[in-house]
Amino acid sequence: MIIREETAADYDAVYELVGEAFAHAEHSDGTEQDLVARLRRSSAFIPQLSLVAQEGRTIVGHILFTQARIGSSKVLALAPLAVLPSYQRRGVGRALIRRGHDVARNLGFGYSVVLGDPRYYALSGYVKAQDYGIFPPFDLLPEYYMCIRLRDDADPVGGTVEYAEEFF
Repeated sequence: MIIREETAADYDAVYELVGEAFAHAEHSDGTEQDLVARLRRSSAFIPQLSLVAQEGRTIVGHILFTQARIGSSKVLALAPLAVLPSYQRRGVGRALIRRGHDVARNLGFGYSVVLGDPRYYALSGYVKAQDYGIFPPFDLLPEYYMCIRLRDDADPVGGTVEYAEEFF
């Protein structure tokens, strides 16, 4: 399996993959693939942080980090992470997260936030965002809104995350 930056030639396969990955997810509205398409056209899109996992000629996973803000600080929002059902529980998602974090660090980003299962994202170093004084712009149980500090030299941040308008 290789992990690489997504290209325009991958868009159709990624659209199908994201739809399939979320088709039976408990907390899905079934439009995550449309969110990816909207975010690609937004000013929050960072091409280097739209990654695919490929095995042979098949794209088996995709991750997208887009720019968000906390006050005047730029941070990243991880959404969505998708893996084909037949490839889940094989480490594909965690490999995508690791590569995304490496790219994000190299681009100078200090933090990433995610809304997701705390049991899963904790495996990649995410903790409750409120521990950093970071809060979502919507109501939810705090344990499901998580953050990771990507760089030791990242300045402290705190406040409510402002997402790209395409999320809403």
